[in-house]
Amino acid sequence: MNTPAKPQLIVIGNGMVGHHLVEQLVEQGATQRYEVTVFGEERHLAYDRVHLSEYFSGRDAASLALSTAEYYAEHGIELRLHEAVTEIDRDKGEVVTPQGRYAYDRLVLATGSYPFVPPIPGNEREGCLVYRTLEDLDAIREAAETATTGVVVGGGLLGLEAANALRGLNLDTAVVEFAPRLMPMQVDSEGGELLREKIEALGVQVLTGRATQEIVDGEASRHRMVFQDEKVLETDLIVFSAGIRPRDELARDCGLEIGERGGVVIDDNCLTSDPAILAVGEVALWNNSIFGLVAPGYQMAKAAASTLLASPGESAGTTFAGADMSTKLKLMGVDVGSIGDAHGDRTPGARQYRFLDPIKQQYRKLVVSSDGKRVVGAMLVGDNSYYDTLHQYYANRIDLPEDPAALILPAGGEAAPALGPDALPETAMICSCHNVTKGDVCASIDAGAVDLGAVKGATKASTGCGGCAALLKTLVDHELESRGVEVDKSICEHFHYTRQELYDIVRVEGIKTFSELMEKHGSKVGHGLGCDICKPAVASILASCFNEPITDAAHIPLQDTNDTFMANMQKNGTYSVVPRVPGGEITPDKLVVLGQVAQKYELYTKVTGGQRIDLFGARLEDLPAIWGELIEAGFETGHAYGKSLRTVKSCVGSTWCRYGVQDSVGMAIQLEHRYKGLRAPHKIKFGVSGCTRECAEAQSKDIGVIATENGWNLYVCGNGGMRPRHAELFATDLDDEQLYRIIDRFLMFYIRTADRLQRTSVWRENLEGGLDYLKQVILEDSLGIGEELDRQMQAVIDTYECEWANAISDPEKLKRFRSFVNDARPDPDIIYTTERGQLRPA
Repeated sequence: MNTPAKPQLIVIGNGMVGHHLVEQLVEQGATQRYEVTVFGEERHLAYDRVHLSEYFSGRDAASLALSTAEYYAEHGIELRLHEAVTEIDRDKGEVVTPQGRYAYDRLVLATGSYPFVPPIPGNEREGCLVYRTLEDLDAIREAAETATTGVVVGGGLLGLEAANALRGLNLDTAVVEFAPRLMPMQVDSEGGELLREKIEALGVQVLTGRATQEIVDGEASRHRMVFQDEKVLETDLIVFSAGIRPRDELARDCGLEIGERGGVVIDDNCLTSDPAILAVGEVALWNNSIFGLVAPGYQMAKAAASTLLASPGESAGTTFAGADMSTKLKLMGVDVGSIGDAHGDRTPGARQYRFLDPIKQQYRKLVVSSDGKRVVGAMLVGDNSYYDTLHQYYANRIDLPEDPAALILPAGGEAAPALGPDALPETAMICSCHNVTKGDVCASIDAGAVDLGAVKGATKASTGCGGCAALLKTLVDHELESRGVEVDKSICEHFHYTRQELYDIVRVEGIKTFSELMEKHGSKVGHGLGCDICKPAVASILASCFNEPITDAAHIPLQDTNDTFMANMQKNGTYSVVPRVPGGEITPDKLVVLGQVAQKYELYTKVTGGQRIDLFGARLEDLPAIWGELIEAGFETGHAYGKSLRTVKSCVGSTWCRYGVQDSVGMAIQLEHRYKGLRAPHKIKFGVSGCTRECAEAQSKDIGVIATENGWNLYVCGNGGMRPRHAELFATDLDDEQLYRIIDRFLMFYIRTADRLQRTSVWRENLEGGLDYLKQVILEDSLGIGEELDRQMQAVIDTYECEWANAISDPEKLKRFRSFVNDARPDPDIIYTTERGQLRPA
């Protein structure tokens, strides 16, 4: 039988959106209807441009790839990489490449955009590059090998990404922005000034309000940039990242309708002025808007696939109706968030609330409607932990609380009501990358998805940027429990218990080894060997309960790399050495010893924010000798590698400061010696301030102590890091003994009840009953366990032993400290270079 040939569908472009279109075609069954051919101009398969900068920190094209050639072949899709389409012949229904002509019945343009290079005389000089593709990054890396300085032209999102890349290549980096502030589309003047401070604190020079007039030969460097005010800046390397322009040249040349400022005009079905041709992604102009984010492109891809599958005269099942351009970013380690009408200039009568913390460098702005009932926009700099809640209020038009300002104020006092899963409507957007709503998640559960993995597989939620992971898990657990499904909270497949339940089993039964715990309570999956989840968790529990050396033969197989060698592994395979410096107080003699050890073993030396001196670059086989010298000088391990007490930061207190009202240094030293070595679900940090001026930043720590005229005020459950949280006042005007007893009980209760790898701040937020319940348990002993907690803490204090002192006294334990099992030589792949007078990884 002669079966008619399938219509030919050609996709031009294999970027993120082009590949997502292919996934949608496969998912919606279009490969049964069409013969699909995909052309990619680059030699690489579609890769993740969102994480492009990670190419400079170890990732390669393969790890960034979004798919495989086998995927395309499996679904009968012809993939033609490194073959650029040069012409579209609409009369003949063909596309032209250097390799030939290919007929099409339907055509999709997914050609994306190109980096805009301002028309500056000299912009084509050698060493003037762009930041867009993997080939571009290869060129930047090569140019950086003979450069010491680099400049990025453009201070927007991509510009700061490029600056971070240059900084990672060890170039002295500057950013030049024409607008009066960085990221002018996302932040206002206050947010821009704070962002500037944070970027400059990272060592990147920021020049705003600068227009480059020309680029000429430099005197000390390769290039000289001449600005409009005749000021100049010399540099070896220039990267242009001043925005993007749609790659619409194919569409222009074949006569498709183009927008006044570029872009292929499309309708809600992603159709161009030629009904045989569609366009998606950054090349497409919808309602006079170009969408420069990946999420809108994914939504267009879904709509285009629906259009291609619609029968003649039939409406597409999915259309494109615009997109939310809210963004949550981390640029050079700095949080930036922008929601809706963040500037408040598109909403008549909009009202604005602002919060600025110049010490913690956090800025938040909330924009509400003229009647004060709805969030219409928000802006965040320095702390994105508020983003998810604000975005749900915005996206789902949820009524504001009585005091809208509570949504952006620090935790404490009368906090804004939390948005639980029940408060979200069915239309609430959970995953904007894949356009997954709460209703979609619930439908997948109703269709048989019984765990988080199954929901991800059914909806693709949280498989894009991953920013919705926490919200998705909360929603899935809630919906499963509301349907009467018992949510499995087992720590892993080897133990059908939570971390808290395992802690109780170990404590009550006196189990002291992993093998005994596995034998009595394990599931026996995997021959009882355990995994990277349960082994470190059980190791932590055993250490918390019995405080035996983690280097003992029974415990060492449970440890991760850092605990195994009692040092943090660094990026080049060397290790850090971090002696304890209680309260930040150190004698000149000990300073001399640190200098001598660093000099002898050629270690990079750094004073940390935790008031310690870190020594980096130690080879594995040198660690015992280094620690031998340090211990002889009176140092002991600082546990920088463990989930335990790290540091107790202090100011100089009443001993020196004219404002101090208590001896904060003495208290910090007492606390650090009391709790050193205490193993916990996560790391713990303390701070002690001698007065309310708070120079030790105690209110950003797990345990914060602030002196008063009458004693000490205790704050708990704060932290810095990726999700900063202000500590909460727990007890006031305590004497020393009261302070010790309350902290003892607080820490032991945390260790008993927290989940694995759960900071005190997250534990507190998930604790049923909140701070009031915690006060009842710790201050009022409502559970009657106070004396038991006291005894447990005292046992830990009494059995403390420096882990490094224990290790270097045992010849068997020292055998582990070598790079090769059968060779005493050091690792030959560790290579250094010199920077600012010290060694660093090459």
